[in-house]
Amino acid sequence: MKQKMRRDVTAFTRIELIVVIVVVGVLASMLLLPVGKHDSKAQRISCLNNLKEIGTAYRLWPGGQADDVPAQRRTSYGGWYDLLTNADQGPNCWTNYLLMQNELGLDPKLLVCPTDERKPAKDFKTDFKDNTHLSYFVSVDANDEFPQSIQSGDRNLGPGSVPDPDYGYSPTNGKGNDVAIPISGSVSWSLKMHSAGNKAGAGNILLGDGSGQQVSSASFNQNWLRNAAPTTNWPAGHIPSSPSIRLVFP
Repeated sequence: MKQKMRRDVTAFTRIELIVVIVVVGVLASMLLLPVGKHDSKAQRISCLNNLKEIGTAYRLWPGGQADDVPAQRRTSYGGWYDLLTNADQGPNCWTNYLLMQNELGLDPKLLVCPTDERKPAKDFKTDFKDNTHLSYFVSVDANDEFPQSIQSGDRNLGPGSVPDPDYGYSPTNGKGNDVAIPISGSVSWSLKMHSAGNKAGAGNILLGDGSGQQVSSASFNQNWLRNAAPTTNWPAGHIPSSPSIRLVFP
C-alpha cells in the first residue's frame, strides 16, 4: 500500500492577518501616491502649454506688431481698446480671446486649465459668449516690447498674502473683475487649481515674450510683480494712487 503524503495546513492567526492587511495597505498607498502626484504635475504642464499656445496666438495676431495685441487696438481695427477706456471691464474679458480665435486654431479647449472647474466651450461661434469657459486673466498693456511683462495667467489669483479659499479676483458667477494691483503690494494664488489647498500657492503665468513660468505666491510677488512695468493707460477717474498693473479677470 502506498503511503499517502500528509500536508499540514495551518490557518492565519488573527495577528498575522492584521499584519498582512497593514502591509498591503502600505504598499497600495505607496503605489497610488506617485500616480496622484504625476497627474497633478501633468495637468500643470498641460495648463502651462495652453498659456504658451496663447502666447503664440498673441504674436501671430493680425499684423504681428510688438505693440499690436487686442487690448491695445481700437475696435474699428479689430481690437477692444475702446472698451478698456472704461472701468469695470471684467464681464468682457472673454472678448480678448474671441478676437484671437483664428490664431488659437479655433480651439477653445486651450482657454481652460485642466484643473479648473470650468469646462471648455464647444466652439467659438455658438458657445463662447462669456467668461464661463475661460481660465486665464488678461493684462491690458503687456506685449513683447516688454518681454518680462505679465501677459496672462491662471485666474485663481487673489489679493493679500492669505490665500482665498475660492478663486480670488475671479468671481464664481463669471461676471469677471477689473483689478488694479499695486506692484509693491501682495497677491497670492488661491487654494484652487494648481495650489490644491497648499497655502504656499501655485500658478502659471504668461510673459510678454510668449514664455510661460510656473510660480508660487512668493516668487510671483518677488520676481514678477515687483519688476512689472506699471500700467499707464488707466480709465479717466480710475488712476490708482500707487504704481500698479491692470489685470482683467474672467
